[in-house]
Amino acid sequence: MNKFARMIYLIYLLSLSFSCVKNKSSVKEIHKSEFASTSKTDTLKFTTGIRCIFQDSKGNYWFGTNEDGVGLFDGKSFRYFTKNEGLSDNQVRSIQEDAYGNIWFEAANRVCSYNGKIITNYNPGVNFNLPGQWKKTENDLWFNAGNKEGINRFDGKKLQYLAFPKPKTVNPNNRYAVTDIAKGKNDFLWIATYAGVFGYNGDQFTIINDESLAGSKGMGELHVRSILEDSRGRLWIGNNGIGVLLKDGDTTINFSEKHNLIHPTSSRSGDKSPPGTLEHVFAIEEDGNGNIWFGDRDTGAWKYDGNTMSNYTKDEGLTNNGVFAIYTDRIGELWIGLGDGNVFKFNGKTFDQQF
Repeated sequence: MNKFARMIYLIYLLSLSFSCVKNKSSVKEIHKSEFASTSKTDTLKFTTGIRCIFQDSKGNYWFGTNEDGVGLFDGKSFRYFTKNEGLSDNQVRSIQEDAYGNIWFEAANRVCSYNGKIITNYNPGVNFNLPGQWKKTENDLWFNAGNKEGINRFDGKKLQYLAFPKPKTVNPNNRYAVTDIAKGKNDFLWIATYAGVFGYNGDQFTIINDESLAGSKGMGELHVRSILEDSRGRLWIGNNGIGVLLKDGDTTINFSEKHNLIHPTSSRSGDKSPPGTLEHVFAIEEDGNGNIWFGDRDTGAWKYDGNTMSNYTKDEGLTNNGVFAIYTDRIGELWIGLGDGNVFKFNGKTFDQQF
């Protein structure tokens, strides 16, 4: 090979090298994992708490956990998805389905999707100092943004970070990091954060925080963990310490305090609560009959029928008093996920263990 030919060959090799580098950098924010199938089992093998429950359009049930990844139940057997199958993390906080039937997982450190064959991990890859503009459409999917004081929105094409307005924070230890998301009437999206709640209708914000509630009696200091707007338009706000707040129109009350469900000596913080109290509310749901359900970290499941409160604990057959997920499926049946990884379903009078 003459000198000129060697030079051409070296230029060719360099061009291939730069091409590979360029291709790698263009996809560095997305990781895909493809597999034919995962092993199936007839039993639920979770040992850590159930964080979320979801039924997809095909009738399958999905269970997200605190440390064990995701379980898929097709009515006969379970399949499991963990970091080994491509999830970015084994903690899964919420599960959703998009208009095309893809299943989306909100993992601890990244958003993932599953199309039946491939798990794709999405990294927003954004400059948090230059967030996107707020907007919303009917088909948006919303996810937390870790410890950032904002939220991630997937519009069907890209995942984009949106920063919250900057209201005053009364408690400097509380941040506006997302803890729960719920849809309401009048096109409202409700976003719960540790320090308060943001309501967004596509045009303007409603903000509920310690500052806005300063004149309301018996509120206590917010530390929001769950939220629900019910079929009557009432907003229920679950806290870690001060129980449930109920916003009905322009009036907000401490629902737990009104029903004598906060212990007289309560620290109204993260300390463990005694039986018979409703202070640490990590899940809220409405069933098909209009009953409102609360999942307490320490004292089991609670049902409010509009007049009375009913409490379901280990004394009533549950295997654990920590209720972290409550879900109404497509036919109106109510499911709860417990802190020990077990799943129960309500039979109209009490709870039966399903898995």
